[in-house]
Parts: sequence; C-alpha cells; structure tokens
Amino acid sequence: MSAKVLSKSAAKEAKIDIIEDGRGTQAVHDVMVAMRAARRSGTANTKTKAEVDLSGAKPWRQKGTGRARAGYKSSPIWRGGGVVFGPKPRDYSKKISKSVRRLAFRKALSERINAGDVLTIDKFVVPEFKTKSFVDLLRKQTDAGKVLIVSDSFDEKTFKSARNVKRVVLATASDVNTEQLLAFEKILVTPKALDKLAERSNPPAEAKHPARGARK
Repeated sequence: MSAKVLSKSAAKEAKIDIIEDGRGTQAVHDVMVAMRAARRSGTANTKTKAEVDLSGAKPWRQKGTGRARAGYKSSPIWRGGGVVFGPKPRDYSKKISKSVRRLAFRKALSERINAGDVLTIDKFVVPEFKTKSFVDLLRKQTDAGKVLIVSDSFDEKTFKSARNVKRVVLATASDVNTEQLLAFEKILVTPKALDKLAERSNPPAEAKHPARGARK
C-alpha cells in the first residue's frame, strides 16, 4: 500500500504546531548557515615570515652590489618566503539558541507539510538483508528520487539494506534535523515518529512567573 500525504488537518490532529505565516524564515537561514559552518574543518594554515624554516642571515651585503636592500630570505615578497595575512586554524562554528533551533525545525517541517511532501506510512520494515528488497518496498510507497524515511527506530535488516541506496536516508524522529527536512523530495513518516516530531515542533510551555516589580 502506498504512503498517504499528511494533510494540514491530520498534522494538527497529531498535535504538530504548523507555522502558516512568514515566521521562522530567518531562523531556518541561521540554522542552516550554522550547521554548514560547523562542518568546516578550519585546518587551513600558512606560515608567516617568522615560521618559515630559512636562514636569518642577509642574502647579500647592504651596499655595493647594485641590488635593493634585503634583510632576510623569509621575506613575503620572495618565493618560499612567509605569507602575509594567510589563513590560520580557526573554529567556524556559530552559536544558535535552542529557541531559534526549535523555530527553524518547526518552520521546515511546516513548509514540507504545507507543500504535501510529507507522507505517512504504517511501518517501514524490510523482511531480509537485501538492497533490492529495500528498493522494492520503497517504490511501493513513493516514486520520488530522494527520500527521507523517519521512524522511531529501525531494525538491523532495514538499516543495513538501505546503506547502499545513496538517494535515501534513514533518520530517527529524535535525531532528524532541519537540513534533512529540506534536502529530500519526499519524507516518509511512521505514526510513532509523527508523535515525536509533534513533541519537537511544539514550543515549550512558558513558565508562569510574576513580573518583576509587580505588587503582591
């Protein structure tokens, strides 16, 4: 049986907090930039004139040669010398607050639901250790080229059978992120995973504290 499109009404019944206005667009951008920046190794490194392994002696005497004055062989103007303002090892990671991450996740999930790209399935279990079995089962659900399958968990047969299918990614509902929600043509979700996504998409309940300075 093929998967069914998750409608807005069904999503709301599953207690998924859908964003239907422009909120969260900037949050998605910030989170995507932060995630991609965190993957940068930041290991590029060049040597300054002080770090180049060359002699500190003058290459020729100061006067009488007819050449310009030169003080050291590691000068940045010479081949093999140091590099001026070159890259140094650094950390490219960016800090994103939990509230922004949650808002970005809600926005990404809402956009995919609004576009009809989220499909629900009862379960996704491969009966044997075969890539062909996995592909056949997937084709029964959707004909999309790139598919994200979200479940509460995956058994060993399903997980290993999917390893050689590059266009498909398996993710648990507790680990799936904003980037993954946006990167695939279709998203297959099981009922248990839907409950977890609803939990992650709902904003945390605000603690009720009396305002500062309020009279009792």
